[in-house]
Amino acid sequence: MLSAREVCQVLREVVFGRLTITNAGQHSWNDIYAGHFVVEVQGWTLTFYNDCYELDYCEECVCPEGRRWTFESGDRSGTDPVALLSTWEHQNLERILKAL
Repeated sequence: MLSAREVCQVLREVVFGRLTITNAGQHSWNDIYAGHFVVEVQGWTLTFYNDCYELDYCEECVCPEGRRWTFESGDRSGTDPVALLSTWEHQNLERILKAL
């Protein structure tokens, strides 16, 4: 099982340009008004919830070795990997997702 902190570190690596992120679905961020948006980060698969074009939370993450983090397995009060990001990191991750 992955921890929220491990997933958060992957998100930070994306924000700082050290890992490459690609859209793993058929729709762009702007095609989804409210729903799941799936991306790949160098072997990691992450699913985010797009709420009215804004990054709300991470639904699920699976690492290359198959370990998984899910929103249901986490404590909703602060263990979502997106919630662990700084405001600046969150804004930049959202900008990156919107550009995919």
